[in-house]
Amino acid sequence: MNDLSYFNASGQTTPDIAQADTVPHSIEAEQQLLGALLTNNDVYDRIAQLIGPEHFYEPVHGRIFEVSAARIAKNALATPVTLKAFLENDEGLKELGGPAYLARLAGSAIAAYAVRDYAQMIYDLAIRRELILLGQDIAAEAQRMDVQNEPKEQIVKAEQKLYKLSEQGSAETGFQSFLSAVTDAVNVANAAYQRDGGLAGVSTGLIDMDKKLGGLHRSDLLILAGRPSMGKTSLATNIAFNIAKSYRRGALPDGSEGAVEGGVVGFYSLEMSAEQLAARVLSEAAEIPSENIRRGDMTEGEFRRFVDAAKALEACPLFIDDTPALPIAQLAARARRLKRTHGLDVLIVDYLQLVRGTAENRVNEIAEISMGLKAIAKELDIPVIALSQLSRQVESREDKRPQLSDLRESGSIEQDADVVMFVFREEYYVEREKPSDDKLDEMAVWQERMEKLHGKAEVIIGKQRHGPIGTVELSFEGRFTKFGNLVKPWQQGEEPGY
Repeated sequence: MNDLSYFNASGQTTPDIAQADTVPHSIEAEQQLLGALLTNNDVYDRIAQLIGPEHFYEPVHGRIFEVSAARIAKNALATPVTLKAFLENDEGLKELGGPAYLARLAGSAIAAYAVRDYAQMIYDLAIRRELILLGQDIAAEAQRMDVQNEPKEQIVKAEQKLYKLSEQGSAETGFQSFLSAVTDAVNVANAAYQRDGGLAGVSTGLIDMDKKLGGLHRSDLLILAGRPSMGKTSLATNIAFNIAKSYRRGALPDGSEGAVEGGVVGFYSLEMSAEQLAARVLSEAAEIPSENIRRGDMTEGEFRRFVDAAKALEACPLFIDDTPALPIAQLAARARRLKRTHGLDVLIVDYLQLVRGTAENRVNEIAEISMGLKAIAKELDIPVIALSQLSRQVESREDKRPQLSDLRESGSIEQDADVVMFVFREEYYVEREKPSDDKLDEMAVWQERMEKLHGKAEVIIGKQRHGPIGTVELSFEGRFTKFGNLVKPWQQGEEPGY
């Protein structure tokens, strides 16, 4: 450490007693920053979002900063003279020379332009001290032998504390000029104009859905909801596979490296195991029924196709986490880690109601989870697709098409989501209305209806902040749990395309 020191009552310097410690700190930087603040209160606005009283190593300095900040917030002057009345009885300040110490701080002031750098230095040193304390806590906890205190739980707690520490100071961005916001909007529009198909976001690989949504937009929370057996997970895996298989890395317009097509996908599978999810993706890619894959019931040609599909998928940047009942804080921490280590362009959560929150009340817990997912989307600047269950009231209606009010604990989910989509397959319900074989007229009507609905699915967009609501028709092959682009009657014989 540098040979830093306090001012004493006579104006001479005395060695800092604490300098023998190995704890990172800089008394001199704190003194000079406080001096600049006491001589020019305007500098407070430049450092207020970065540091607080708790970041100062010397407690007296923290109290001086706190009183100064309180006065400046009230539009009152903070100088050695005005602070004297508030701090003259402070025992710590008396040890440093009393109110005269405030005047000497003002005398050691740095230039106003340097305050941000000094504040950053003080903040960084404070974080280093917290890391040291956290390390000591982890070591002490690990040494304590307790039946209830399992190593796995200790790792989870330590990781949560570390990520909580890493989050400090990252969320505050403050105001930006309208010019800056307009520039960002123009850049997004330009990227869409330059890209084939005119998409502003990541393509789902489903043409009609892309046209309706404009792709998956950064920082958006998209809710994909439906009743059981409608194909929520199948559609999510199809989208994940489409994005991952078309991944191409290159130079972005801002000069950085990233995904110019497709993207790296993170998939939280809280209901199915990673192996089951992989089998679904392979079933779709190889066009072999998933139950045949599980039983190993394949012809030689199908098995060859299966192996070729598996080889092709090896290079796909699709990462699966199948940890059950994952807390929202852990989910966020793991997503950050994936982005840092491998990159991350789209995150999928299957499904929202299986994520754990901290609130005791279920409605508040769901609100915490949906807000947490939206926060992840904004912080990591990626689209987050969260699957959600629908309430049973859908089944009691004549028209089984879902509505926004059918979302379980719908208030918070509907409020936080940028897009709400529902998967609906009328074929599923009509199939269960099959009349008995002796009712020939009814059977003929039923068969005609089934023919019209066979292999078709709807994605109903019930809410979209950036665009229209409406219905997107898709094809659905139940044997391979595969959603695809539906060829319209006027497109017969054509290749699906934009």
